[in-house]
Amino acid sequence: MEGAGNAEMSGHSKWHNIQRTKGAADAKRAQIFTKLARELIVAVKEGGGGDPAANSRLSAVIAKAKAANIPNDNIKRTIEKALGGGAGDDYESVTYEGYGPGGVAVIVEATTDNRNRTAAEVRHYFDKYGGNMGAAGCVSWSFDRKGVIVVDNEDGDLDEDELIEAALEAGADDVVTQDGAFEIYTSVDAFTAVNDALTGSGRAFSSAEIEMVPQSYISLTDADDIKNMEKLLELLEDNDDVQSVWHNLE
Repeated sequence: MEGAGNAEMSGHSKWHNIQRTKGAADAKRAQIFTKLARELIVAVKEGGGGDPAANSRLSAVIAKAKAANIPNDNIKRTIEKALGGGAGDDYESVTYEGYGPGGVAVIVEATTDNRNRTAAEVRHYFDKYGGNMGAAGCVSWSFDRKGVIVVDNEDGDLDEDELIEAALEAGADDVVTQDGAFEIYTSVDAFTAVNDALTGSGRAFSSAEIEMVPQSYISLTDADDIKNMEKLLELLEDNDDVQSVWHNLE
C-alpha cells in the first residue's frame, strides 16, 4: 500500500475541476445530467445488462451519477429505458488521445452516435490550441486506470483516521488529504466495494468514478501554453459527446 499523503498523487487535477464547476449554472448541470444519462445507456449496452451487481461498468456509472446528485428515480428510469431498447442504440464509447500545448498528455473519453463527427471536432480542438491528436495508446501508457472517490471535508467535520481506516478496510489502495477533501484511490475491481462502504455516515461525495490517473505530472510555464491548454480543456469538456477529459497538467 502506498502511504497516505503520497506526493505522487497530489496535484491530481480532478478536484480542482470540480471546485471550478461547483457553482455551475443550470445549463451546465442539465448538460451533466444529459451526459451521464448517455453514459448509463452505453454502460447497460456495452457492460452487459441492467443489473449493477453483474455489470461493474454500470455500477461505476451509477456511483458517478449519484455523486453528481442525480436522483435515484432518474437513474432507474434511464436504465429501464436502455433495457427497453431504442434508447441510445446508436451510441458507443470511443477514446481519443493526444498532446496539448507544451506536451501535456490528454485522454478524451466520449460516447457518440457519429464517430466521424466527434473525431473531427476533437481533432479540431487539439489543432486549434497548439496540440495534436495521436494514435490510440500514444499517451494512455503513462496513466493508470483507478477508482477515485473524493469526499468533501471543507467543514472539517469528518474524522480523518476513521475515514482512512474505513476506506483501507474496504479495499482502498491509498487515501490522500488535500484541499479540504479526502481522495481515495482504489483498483478498478475494488471501486464498487469501497464506494458502497463509504456511502452514508454524513459523507458527501464530490465525485466517485473510474479515472485515468497520470503516473507523473508536467508544469507549463509559458503564458500562451497555459492559456491555450485552458481553452482546449474548456472546449473538450463543453462538447456534448465528451464524457471525461484526463490530463497530466500539474
